[in-house]
Amino acid sequence: MATLLPRDRAEIAPGAVHVPGWLDHDRQRTLVEACREWAAPPAGMRATRLPSGGVMSVRTVCLGWHWIPYRYSRTIDDGDGSPVKEFPDWLGELARRAVTEAYDDPGAGAAYRPDIALVNFYDDAARMGQHQDKDERSLAPVVSLSLGDTCVFRFGNTTNRNRPWTDVELESGDLVVFGGPSRLAFHGVPRTLPGTGPDIGLSAGRLNITVRESGLPG
Repeated sequence: MATLLPRDRAEIAPGAVHVPGWLDHDRQRTLVEACREWAAPPAGMRATRLPSGGVMSVRTVCLGWHWIPYRYSRTIDDGDGSPVKEFPDWLGELARRAVTEAYDDPGAGAAYRPDIALVNFYDDAARMGQHQDKDERSLAPVVSLSLGDTCVFRFGNTTNRNRPWTDVELESGDLVVFGGPSRLAFHGVPRTLPGTGPDIGLSAGRLNITVRESGLPG
């Protein structure tokens, strides 16, 4: 989608930074190809079932550690039982660069030791309710990369799912890093905008790669 007006880097909230167009076109294509490989079985992409019995509308594949509401495992305990796919070193390097550039702080990037990625695929109907990323033992920043269709990203407060919140449109290639006082902020995706993605090898929908530091042993 062509953007008519320039989109500026912005601090959404203290410790939460949006960097538009951080990924160039070639890097976006490379990440889409990687996501396609990660999505394939075994330990492939699936819709997560919540303890309430509901099923999430996004589909997810995990790297490094497998997320099961609300814990992590090294195996796909709620699926085919396979070992979780490895977290690649190159993705960790990309995430460290993201932290460095978002915060303009080489020290913050150098100290970042990510070992988890959750890759979420949104079709036209998928949504993500307001939630906190709080199943990790580490409170190091979360790195979020957007690919494909534009979405409305709702970034809220650290107390509850209610207002105040800020809605930001995230386009393909955008980076969001949130940590510090915003690390446990509620956030979600109330809608996507179908047909807005660029030609990066993704025919439809949106991919979101969130990279995290678990703080878990091993």
